[in-house]
Amino acid sequence: MCGICGFIDFKRNLIKDEKENKALAYRMAKTLRHRGPDSHGEWVGEHAVFAHTRLAVIDVENGLQPMKRTVEGHEFVITYNGELYNTEDLRNDLKSYGYQFTTSSDTEVLLYAYIHYGEECAKKLNGIYAFAIWDSMRQRVFVCRDRFGVKPLFYSQIDGVTVFGSEIKSLFEYPDITPVLDKTGLCELFALSPARTQGNGVFKDILELRPARYMIINRRGTFINQYWSLDSHEHTDSYEDTIDKVRSLVYDSVKRQLVSDVPIATFLSGGLDSSIITAIGAMEKAKEGKTLSTYSFDYEDNGKYFKSSSFQPDSDTKWVPRMVDEFKTNHSYLVCPNYVLTELLEEALMAKDLPGMADVDASLLYFCREVKKNHTVVLSGECSDEIFGGYPWFRDKKAFETHAFPWCYDLSLRNDILLDSVKDTLDLESYSRMRYEESIEEVPVFSGDNPEEKRRREISYLNINWFMTNLLDRKDRMSMASGLEVRVPFCDHKLVEYVWNIPWEMKNKNNVSKNILREAAIGILPEDVRLRRKSPYPKTHNPHYEEAVKTLLDGIISDPNAPILALCDKNKLQTILDGTSDYGKPFFGQLMAIPQFIGYIIQVNYLLSNYKVHII
Repeated sequence: MCGICGFIDFKRNLIKDEKENKALAYRMAKTLRHRGPDSHGEWVGEHAVFAHTRLAVIDVENGLQPMKRTVEGHEFVITYNGELYNTEDLRNDLKSYGYQFTTSSDTEVLLYAYIHYGEECAKKLNGIYAFAIWDSMRQRVFVCRDRFGVKPLFYSQIDGVTVFGSEIKSLFEYPDITPVLDKTGLCELFALSPARTQGNGVFKDILELRPARYMIINRRGTFINQYWSLDSHEHTDSYEDTIDKVRSLVYDSVKRQLVSDVPIATFLSGGLDSSIITAIGAMEKAKEGKTLSTYSFDYEDNGKYFKSSSFQPDSDTKWVPRMVDEFKTNHSYLVCPNYVLTELLEEALMAKDLPGMADVDASLLYFCREVKKNHTVVLSGECSDEIFGGYPWFRDKKAFETHAFPWCYDLSLRNDILLDSVKDTLDLESYSRMRYEESIEEVPVFSGDNPEEKRRREISYLNINWFMTNLLDRKDRMSMASGLEVRVPFCDHKLVEYVWNIPWEMKNKNNVSKNILREAAIGILPEDVRLRRKSPYPKTHNPHYEEAVKTLLDGIISDPNAPILALCDKNKLQTILDGTSDYGKPFFGQLMAIPQFIGYIIQVNYLLSNYKVHII
């Protein structure tokens, strides 16, 4: 993976000020150097300037960017962040049309795919990507993002100039783009976050190219089109054929994503999703006479304080060794020290440019840094729960009766800490309801759905477009802040397209969570692992973490100039600090309770302070 950025201006010839524009592009890209520590490059054209920081994964020697190719006298230049998993298929297709390749990189394949197919190339890509291409023939810039937004792409338009980058911080290097929060941005932070409305960059005038969209920028303006969407229709395959199809799609996705010219590993929790990926990875590596490397995560003293719950029925302690022994992987056990969870809150905020999942982000940042010491690419089990219906809200009666985001029904905690004047101005409930209703309007309907199946499809759509996007966003920032590429095989669009229409009676047959995936794993996983109940990404159960974040927030609000006090009521925050935490009532998702909420507020303060945010 890499970092990309640049700017487009059709009102002036950028080559005339080449030195200054290249220097500006360099400064923008420098903020992304963590995403691509191996090399960097800048290119200045007549109406576009591109910059790139590279994490070398495929064709380490020859895949430098921005990459330029000239065809029939026309110049095409690409800056690209991502991986294509159908590179060889595309390469062979393009060779049949006479294209000749000088590298083995997917960058060159992608550039020629655009040259040959134009914007239709987007429909032919299988992978995770965000890229921009200067097209001198059509005098335009083509910008595209993958179907689920695994790779980020933010942009801003100011005085006729379009500025873009992999992360928001790169945009702030461009003159006159500054961190400003208006009413909408504050509502995103307090009503929805750590999730975020697709297309909304939270800061004023910062936008995000939504997943499955491409953007064309030319002299006439900016035009955005959606090139892919889910289609709802009747599922006609038998139960047995459905299992076979899911098995084939999952296996194919994992196998494709094992391709790399640098060391590759998997994250292994011992749960269903990571175990399937690890099992397939180990079997494929064994065919090459190689041993797969795996990593597991835990927290200092977690075994001492762990308490079983409906969301987290057991710990990973016994399951990881079970998988390691079964598939003979080269395994590393990583343990996060307690101090890291508060010490890295600020760095996690800076990695994401926005507050996130507090200690969950901080620990992931720590773990990714540890993995990066030996590996550059890993495969992870994200997205399975959203696709196969693993979360409790796919079954809970409340989710079917309450028309709200099922991971965040109750906004009272968020509302209560605000100053009265801020609370009245923002109206968090109305904002959340508006965003919810916008999303429901987008759900692709199928006339054959009964009311229950229709509602479950809505819940699934919300999960894919909100909850999953948030987890992908978090995984990209924390991993790329460490120079680590994380791939997500369950996010393969062919798999998602198929599973989207599998009826619930198959997905949840005999009331077994993610039944169809479990059935597909027969012969791949040991039976006890295959039937293990879901357990989410681990969090610390150590009470010392709560004490630490309370101490940290107490110190912050003791300063009358703390920026968080311009938004939050100090007395209400103090009440939280003095109170007893209710761990059974998460403020977001399944596991983010009061300690994580305190961590979140600390990150909001870091945001306001470190970015010198102006609130309007």
